[in-house]
Amino acid sequence: MTLQAAIEQYIDWKRAQGAQFESPAYVLRRFDRFVGEDIGSDEVHRDQADAFLGGHSPLTSNRAYKYSTLAGLYRYAIARGIATRSPLPAEAPKAPPPAPPYIYSRAELRRLLDATATYRQRTNQLQPHTFRAFLLLLYGAGLRRGEALRLTLGDIDLQAALLTVRETKFGKTRLVPLGPQLTEAMQRYAAQQKASGAPSTDQAPFFTNRDGTSLAARTVSKAFADLRRAAGVSRESGARYQPRLHDLRHGFAVHRLTSWYQQGADVQRLLPLLSTYLGHTSIAATQTYLSMTPDLLREAAVRFERYTQSEEGGRG
Repeated sequence: MTLQAAIEQYIDWKRAQGAQFESPAYVLRRFDRFVGEDIGSDEVHRDQADAFLGGHSPLTSNRAYKYSTLAGLYRYAIARGIATRSPLPAEAPKAPPPAPPYIYSRAELRRLLDATATYRQRTNQLQPHTFRAFLLLLYGAGLRRGEALRLTLGDIDLQAALLTVRETKFGKTRLVPLGPQLTEAMQRYAAQQKASGAPSTDQAPFFTNRDGTSLAARTVSKAFADLRRAAGVSRESGARYQPRLHDLRHGFAVHRLTSWYQQGADVQRLLPLLSTYLGHTSIAATQTYLSMTPDLLREAAVRFERYTQSEEGGRG
């Protein structure tokens, strides 16, 4: 069997198990093109696999991800007699520590949104008003990139200010209420889409390219990298990890917590609600988003000082 046929069989099998498998499928098909079309499952050499993985270049999470994806393919192929061996190195590369989250300031968020109208785009398929609405929803509702990309018109009830988020990271569905300003922004975007003749059935994607097709994850990630540079939003010079789309979700969580501290709210009581809103299975998962920014530290310090000066804190 050819490697290409083995890959397609494996992809079909994974999806039959209920996996989304979009990113792994992309990696596997890239691997097939890299080693050459029509090559047999057992004809891939170790040096070809090494070259695809990145050889002796610095270890990155992408390299570790490619290795684990290919390892899954070869475990499947060997177990079914499609291949007799794996060309991968015996020792799996250890993934580096995850990139520390970047919490955008309010000014940086404004610069990013303003730049959607003028930054140099990689493709004219992604329209400025669509990209702006997409970023607003990621930040304003704390959605994951894939959750926003999979939204259909039937998932959006702007009269009730409510989203139905399906096929989440944990295979569940959740309802996400929207605030008034975000709802108004989504209504403006929906009106622009309708006026442009975009598909209007319940199954049609909410965020579309100029030709009405669904946005691709790679398209928005590459566009965001361009946008971030155009807006002048970055870590210190030479930093390996630069701000990402996913950091908008981190920002949503941190800014919400900071706002609660400023309002004097009972944060311990509200934290489980934030966890549910984000679609997490536990509060511990939410805590990874709550990086201690200067604003958050300051508000926490003010709260602690008030407690120590109170009658209850004094007795403690």
